[in-house]
Amino acid sequence: MTGWSEPEGGPGPSTARALHHGRPMPASAVAPARTSRPETFLLATALAILVLLAWGYVWSGAGAGMSALELTTLALFPHRLGSSMPGMDAMPFSWPGAIAMWWVMMIAMMTPGATPLVLLHARTWRRAQAAPAALPRIARALLLAGGYLAVWLAFSVGAAALQSLLEPSGLLSPMMLWSRSASLSAAVLACAGLYQLSPLKQRCLSKCRSPIAFIAQHWQPGSLGAFMMGIRHGAWCVGCCAPLMALLFVGGLMNLAWIAALTLLVLAEKLAPHGPWVGQGAGVLLLIWAGATLVA
Repeated sequence: MTGWSEPEGGPGPSTARALHHGRPMPASAVAPARTSRPETFLLATALAILVLLAWGYVWSGAGAGMSALELTTLALFPHRLGSSMPGMDAMPFSWPGAIAMWWVMMIAMMTPGATPLVLLHARTWRRAQAAPAALPRIARALLLAGGYLAVWLAFSVGAAALQSLLEPSGLLSPMMLWSRSASLSAAVLACAGLYQLSPLKQRCLSKCRSPIAFIAQHWQPGSLGAFMMGIRHGAWCVGCCAPLMALLFVGGLMNLAWIAALTLLVLAEKLAPHGPWVGQGAGVLLLIWAGATLVA
């Protein structure tokens, strides 16, 4: 992701008209200011608190009855470890509880990667000649974040539904919440690996890596517009990362080692200078891992 700079003299009337009427803007018109502003600090703080609270809930076990640390095991082939540990009972997840577990995990893992877009949204409003006051800017930026996380809530509903199918089938351990089947593990690893190398993955990733281009192309005015922009960006992000999140069915839904590794991979893909190459390298490793799982 390239650095941001602000042209001297600030935005002209055409930028302000584009902001209010939802027309595409040149990328230079949405470059952030060179100096930080109080609302930038407040937004960043609010997002940081949200992420920390989400990670705290995950660490506590997200309603599993024990901490995530107790459910964490370092293993390349979790299906070989068995389905339980002495004295452990099946995870007490209801349908709403499973959705909450997945959604909070997604908030913890995905919000950091969306933070540059949320901050840039507020800064773009400030650059307009008719920009609203600080509090409306912050509110609209948070609405964008809300739209983004609403898409991940929809993903969480689908993931919880899949979890409810895998557990009774015996493919997913009811105690450790990891795969009990070499075939299931290999299939998920291979699908994720192939997707990492696919053109669709690269297209989705390109949308996630350039917040300036996204705002320039998809700006919508007003509060509803901010929320809809968040939904649009969230849809691209789900398209980019959903197969990676499915890997949690292999390593364990509450396995901190797998959660942390996926979080770092997603951040590297979105923010590192050579993020696409990182993702493609991960895809090759996942395919090798899938083959090794079948013969392990």
